[in-house]
Amino acid sequence: MNRREFALGVGSGSLASLLAGPAHAQGEPVEGREYKRVQNPQPVSTPAGKVEVVEFFGYWCPHCNAFEPTLDSWARKLPPDVVLRRIPVAFNEPQKPYQKLFYALEAMGQLDAMHRKVFTAIHTQHMRLEKDSELQSLATANGLDPAKLLDTMKSFSVATKCNQARQAAEAWRIDSVPTMGVQGRFITSVADAGGPTEATRVMDALIQKVRKG
Repeated sequence: MNRREFALGVGSGSLASLLAGPAHAQGEPVEGREYKRVQNPQPVSTPAGKVEVVEFFGYWCPHCNAFEPTLDSWARKLPPDVVLRRIPVAFNEPQKPYQKLFYALEAMGQLDAMHRKVFTAIHTQHMRLEKDSELQSLATANGLDPAKLLDTMKSFSVATKCNQARQAAEAWRIDSVPTMGVQGRFITSVADAGGPTEATRVMDALIQKVRKG
C-alpha cells in the first residue's frame, strides 16, 4: 500500500487485484521489472557471510497482512546464511503507534508470539490500535501487562528505534509497503514481482545473486 492508496482508502477489491494479478513468467527475474537495483547501496546489520533481507511493512496495511502468511512460511525455511529483518513504516501520524507497538513487543520479548496476532486484531477483528485504551485491550486479551506495554511504547529506546526506522525508509526511498530489500543492493515488492509467492521467488533469486557476488 502506498501513501496515496492509504489516503484514498483501499477496499478489498483493490487488494485482491494487487495480490491476484497475473503473475510474471517464471524464470530469472528481470531487473527493472520484478526488482530494481538500489542506486545508493545501504548498509546491512548482518556479519560477513550472511545475506540480509529487510521487509518494510506496516501493521495497518492490508497488503502486508495478506503477504504475511507467505512471508512467514518462506522465512521458516531460510538457510542459516540468510537473515530476515522487519522494519515497520509510518507514513503519517496515525500509523506511528503501530510502529511503536512493533518495537515495544520486540523489547518485551513478545514479538514472535504477537506479530501475527497484531495483524489478526487489526484486519480480522477490526481493532484500531492508536489509543492507549485500544492497546490496553490488545495486551489484556493476549496475557500481556497493559501498563508495561504502554510504558515500553513511550520509552526512549523505542523512540530511537522508530527514528532509525524512519531514516532507513527514507534512505531506501520506501513509498509503499510491503517492500523487500536484499543485502542493501536490491529492492522488490509483491506488486513488482506479481504476487506473494512470486515475491519470495524473486527474493530467492536475489539472494543467489548476492552469494555469487
